[in-house]
Amino acid sequence: MKKIHDVSKQGAHSKAHKCPKAKELLGPPVDVWSVEDAQTTEDVILHCMPAFGAAYVRRIYQILDLAIGRGVPLIMAVAGPVTVSNQHRAWLIPLLKTGWVAYLTITDAACYHDGHDSLEKFDARPLREAAIEGRDLEYGENKVIRITDVGMKEEILYKQDQFFTALLRQPEFQRKMTGTEFRHLVGKYYQAQEKAHGVKPGLLSTCYDMGIPVFVGAPGDGSAYLNSVKLWALNRLGVINHKFGIDVHEEVFESCAYHYYGLTHDPKQLAILILGGGVPKNFSLQPEPTLSQIFMLDDIRGYDYDVQIVSSPVTDGSLSGCKGQEAHTWGKVSREALASTVESVQADYSMIMPFIVRALLEKRKRVIKQYDAKKVHFPVREQDKGYLRGYATHPYRLYDLREELRSALLCKINEPKQLKRLKSTFNFPLQFLARAKGGGMGDDV
Repeated sequence: MKKIHDVSKQGAHSKAHKCPKAKELLGPPVDVWSVEDAQTTEDVILHCMPAFGAAYVRRIYQILDLAIGRGVPLIMAVAGPVTVSNQHRAWLIPLLKTGWVAYLTITDAACYHDGHDSLEKFDARPLREAAIEGRDLEYGENKVIRITDVGMKEEILYKQDQFFTALLRQPEFQRKMTGTEFRHLVGKYYQAQEKAHGVKPGLLSTCYDMGIPVFVGAPGDGSAYLNSVKLWALNRLGVINHKFGIDVHEEVFESCAYHYYGLTHDPKQLAILILGGGVPKNFSLQPEPTLSQIFMLDDIRGYDYDVQIVSSPVTDGSLSGCKGQEAHTWGKVSREALASTVESVQADYSMIMPFIVRALLEKRKRVIKQYDAKKVHFPVREQDKGYLRGYATHPYRLYDLREELRSALLCKINEPKQLKRLKSTFNFPLQFLARAKGGGMGDDV
């Protein structure tokens, strides 16, 4: 794998245990351009952000540029209610529309709040700026909901609950389905709402159009699913007939099928962009151990490009703050990636992503211009051809392939060698429980 910078041989010793020379320990000169000389956002990132925290941003951009240019499928994990702040329309949706993203893992909250703008015809966006400190008593008295520095009237939540209640009672929802199917259908209905009320496309409607699977690792931890719990309870009481349910087993298996696809189809590599921690991050990292540790398949590895912007510190022991180097010990990041294509910065991703996405989209425009002019004398460089996905080649549209890819993975698991391995895990010397009466040991199973 080509490295962004030559990695110094720190810690290497000759047979005589001779220490390396200083020049072998150092990288290129810390040099800069004046921002006045920068012509593009990429120029600013690459040439005006030489060290300290800025250098982390530069390295994250370089890794993403490398992965996208090589045509590597990009998986995104985004924590937090990104739709509340309208960030999805600022930089996330433009990134998704390029066709580079294979699938997305987010929170149920992001899916739920994605629908607020299109509930009805509003004169202005119902989510408004709010004071981050000092006015919560007033907000509470006036039934205003605050999310950091964004606020909304409480009635918006009740209307969104009505939307999901009515939606989940529709005939096409009266079955068990994966969460990706559920969010695909929600995207279709959100799109109808947006078109009816003149609202710009939201997150799920964009994913619906682009065929991007949307995963939520903890569906029960959000209001969209809570409305199904209400209908489930009424069904249990015999008041209504409600058959909707999410098949978590099949949804997790679907994520594994996409990971297996990435490892077995050119360029046989995978990249992940992690924004925030929590369940979205963990869910997106789990396919590798599921395939290698649980299903015991050979030749499974983690991500070849791993970049993350998380606010959690690395010292609190949480998965949220875990860096890619630690993830490698779990097999979630490949050995080859450790040298040059893993980076993590502790920051709020909303402060950084607009500039990174802007730089990537500017480069995409330049590559497309070169591609359109290639019959003259501007051939696209080999390392930039991946930027043409979604323009000269099709987006991934993995949602359309989910049945095919799940079947392919099932066939692999069904091979005699694999079945033998899996059956070897059935036995474990369990300690039998004492019987409730008499205190004797239970019968052998």
